[in-house]
Amino acid sequence: MAELHQLEKSLLLALKDGKKIRLSKLLKKTKLPYASVARASVWLSSKGYAKIEDIKRSFIQLDSEGKKTRKKGLPERILVEAVLENGGCTLIDTVSTLTKLRKDEINVALGWGRRKGWLTFSRKKGKMFIIVKEKPEKGIDEQLIEQLFKGPITLDSLTSKQLLSFNVLVKRPKLISQNEEVDRFITLTKVGYTIAKQVKEVGDEISQLTPELIKSGKWRDIQFRKYDIKAPVAKIWAGKKQPYLRFLDDIKQKLVSLGFKEMVGSIVEFMFFNCDALYMPQDHPAREIHDIYYIKSPSYGDLSDYTALINNVKATHENGWETNSKGWRYPFSLEATKRLILRSQGTALSARMLVDSKLEIPGKYFSIARCYRPDVIDRTHLTEFNHVEGIVLGADLTFKDLLGILKMFAIETAGADKVRFTPDYFPFTEPSVELSAYTVDSGWLEFGGAGMFRPEVTLPLGIKVPVIAWGLGIDRIFMMKTGISDIRDIFSHDLNWLRSQKVI
Repeated sequence: MAELHQLEKSLLLALKDGKKIRLSKLLKKTKLPYASVARASVWLSSKGYAKIEDIKRSFIQLDSEGKKTRKKGLPERILVEAVLENGGCTLIDTVSTLTKLRKDEINVALGWGRRKGWLTFSRKKGKMFIIVKEKPEKGIDEQLIEQLFKGPITLDSLTSKQLLSFNVLVKRPKLISQNEEVDRFITLTKVGYTIAKQVKEVGDEISQLTPELIKSGKWRDIQFRKYDIKAPVAKIWAGKKQPYLRFLDDIKQKLVSLGFKEMVGSIVEFMFFNCDALYMPQDHPAREIHDIYYIKSPSYGDLSDYTALINNVKATHENGWETNSKGWRYPFSLEATKRLILRSQGTALSARMLVDSKLEIPGKYFSIARCYRPDVIDRTHLTEFNHVEGIVLGADLTFKDLLGILKMFAIETAGADKVRFTPDYFPFTEPSVELSAYTVDSGWLEFGGAGMFRPEVTLPLGIKVPVIAWGLGIDRIFMMKTGISDIRDIFSHDLNWLRSQKVI
């Protein structure tokens, strides 16, 4: 027989008749605190001496509005009886004075009174009247509410008619609520029953030696509890960073170690840096309300510090300026370029960096930018997401250098098994490419786009060397890294999920 704690012995003695017993009755029988009984039952279960069974019970009870009906009745009942006392007919405008019901209760009373057939409406000379012919009998819903005045009722005890009535009542605000409780039952196993018969009595044991016991000498006469190193203990969850935030920090550290410098900027952005400076025409579909959140107030900002650059970009859009391009050939709106929006792509930070006085050539820059688009939320899309954005400037850069960087991202940060490049189109890069990566668990996932900045982007901003750029969905990279199938889980508040994530 394994060494038993005195709490375990107390439970074994209470269970030695071999019958299944509810935890609440076990508390009365042992006269022990709930925590002690719950702990000891788990210990016995882990040793195979007892079996714990949890049975869920659904019950219904009156909510705040339901409790008020004890004195007044349902709103429709109050209305009908008030109209009858008024002769069976009253103007709808007088209901508030007649019944003392609130406006929301009047709407409920009128709706349910008509639905139950207790009242009708009549229009005479442009005025609406309520007509009640007779006092209605109490319905099953009212009878059920009266029954609930006595206390909660288990859902499985309702008749089929009561159940139908409950399904209607529970939809009415704050009238009836449904809750669940768990009944815990404990019974001995065969081994536990054999052990219980060997337990004779429960003596007092001391688990801690105190100064008083030593001074008085009583420690010689007491029995010390043996220390059981195999006894189950509560699981402790060590503090750690949220998994996704830790992943973003790791990405930053990796890029910094590779010589990249971080770009930062405001979430509220000008249309100029988000779109115009990136050679995106002002009538492009990606600039419409289904792809961009527009700031309501203030709607426009001040771009007076960038007048020369804006004029260069304006000329490039209209006729190509000095880029050997024909441009988009449309009248460029200077007012539209001042429009304030929520940043829809991390590339806006790259455009800002190209005109920053701290820009170095050659140079490498990155950002992990929070972006916003009014997408339909599903397992791979959110209205808020992170872009890992990067640019590299240098005289000898080629498209092959870009592919190498993208491959590194997919393999080292996402743990991809395969990488796939497919031709793509973006207004601000040429050539352009789309990066997809594959793992056995996640399949193929699109990570984002990349390319070489066009002269129509770089020259108007004063940059005369090649610039390679990429913007990848870092959320999806994390999904592949951790095997998550739904992007919404990244921002989950589920403690079980958060605790189960490994420190990577």
